[in-house]
Amino acid sequence: MSIVRETNTKKFILSFFLIFLLAFFLTLAVTSYQNHAAWQLLLNHERAIATSLLEQEVPDELIAKALNATKSGPEGINLLNQLGIHERTNLSLLSPLSAYGQNTFLFSLLTLLLSFFLLVLIIIRFLLNQERLYQKAIEIVAAYTAGSFGTPLPESREGSIYRLFGEINHMTGALKAGQEAEHEAKEFLKNTISDISHQLKTPLAALSMYNEIILQEPDCPKIIQTFARKSDASIERMKSLILSLLKIARLDIGSITFQKTLCPVSELLDAALEPLTFRANQEEKEILFLEAWEGEIYCDPIWTIEAIGNILKNALDHTSSGGKIEIHKEQTPLETRIQIADNGAGISPEDLHHIFKRFYRSKTSSQTSGAGLGLPLAKAIVEGQGGSISVQSNPGAGAIFTVSFPRSSKYTSA
Repeated sequence: MSIVRETNTKKFILSFFLIFLLAFFLTLAVTSYQNHAAWQLLLNHERAIATSLLEQEVPDELIAKALNATKSGPEGINLLNQLGIHERTNLSLLSPLSAYGQNTFLFSLLTLLLSFFLLVLIIIRFLLNQERLYQKAIEIVAAYTAGSFGTPLPESREGSIYRLFGEINHMTGALKAGQEAEHEAKEFLKNTISDISHQLKTPLAALSMYNEIILQEPDCPKIIQTFARKSDASIERMKSLILSLLKIARLDIGSITFQKTLCPVSELLDAALEPLTFRANQEEKEILFLEAWEGEIYCDPIWTIEAIGNILKNALDHTSSGGKIEIHKEQTPLETRIQIADNGAGISPEDLHHIFKRFYRSKTSSQTSGAGLGLPLAKAIVEGQGGSISVQSNPGAGAIFTVSFPRSSKYTSA
C-alpha cells in the first residue's frame, strides 16, 4: 500500500504498535500480579480455616480432607446461605475480596488510561506534523501564485504526498520556464521595436527633408532628380534595415527551419562574392583565395551564403583602397573553418567584445554607412546551424573572422 510509504504514517503505525506492545506487557504484568494476589488471598483464607478448626481440636485428617474437597453438597450450600455467603452477596461485605476487587479495578483502569493517553499523544503529534506540512505547502503554493518560485515543495521523502509535491515542483518548473520565456519575448519585442524606431528616425527624417525640398522646387528638374536619387537611397537603406531586423527577429525566436544539405565550399564562396566583386573592383580592393577550395559543408546554402557575404561586406567596409582580403580554409577532424582576413584599420580591444551586438558601431564605423546588423545576423545564422563565429584583431593590423561548421563523417568529405 502506498500510504504505508509515507514517513509520518510509518511513524504513526510504529508508535501505535509500540503502544500496543506496552499495553500487552502491562496487561501481562497486571494479570500476573492479580493472580498472585488472588492466590495470596485464597492461601490466607485456607490458613484461617485450618487454624480455626485446629483450635476446635478437629483432627488433622478431617481438616486436610475438608481443604482438599472439590465438590459442594446441599448441606454446605445451605450452611453458607444461612451465613449470607452466596452468589448475590455484596463483595464489599467481604473485606479480603473487596480489597482484591478494588486493586484489580484500579490496575486495569490505570493501564487503560495510560494506553489511551499515549495513543492520544501519538495521534495529536501525527496530526500536528501533517498540519505543519500542509501549512508549509500552502505557503509555498501561495508564493507560486504570486510569481515567486524560489522555494520548492519538499519531495525528498517517500509517500504519495511527496510524489504529489514532486509533480507540483515539475509543473512549477515548467511555469517558471514559460514565465521567463514570456518575459524574454516581451523584452525582445520591446528592444526590437525600440531598435527599429531608433534606426528608422534618420532615413525617415531625410526622406521628409528631401520631399520638402522637391515640393519647394517644382520647376527645377535638376534638384528634383538629385533629391529623388537621395530619397531612393534612403528607401533602399530602410528596406535593407527592416529586412535585416526581421531576419534577426525570426532567428531569435526560432521560427526559421534551416534546410541543410551537402554544399561544396567553393560554390558557397562564389555565391557570397558575386554581388561584391564589382564593388571590390571599383574600390580597388583585392580578394584572394589562399588555396584550392575543396570539401563540402552540411548547411543551409541560402542562409550560409548571406552570413559569409555579410562578413565579406564588413571586411570591404573597413579596408582602405588598395587593401587586401584573404580567404583561407582550414580542415580539422572535428570542423571546417573559413577565415576571412583583411588588412584594414583593425578593431580596438574595447570594441572587440561588442561587434556582434546589433546596432553596435566601432570607433572606425564613421567611415561606413552600415547600421550594425550584418555581423549580428551572420552570428545568428551560423550559430543557428550549430556552428560558431569568432574574431581576432589588433588596431592597425586588420581583423580575422573565423566561421566554423562541425564536420560529420556522414555528411562531409575532406
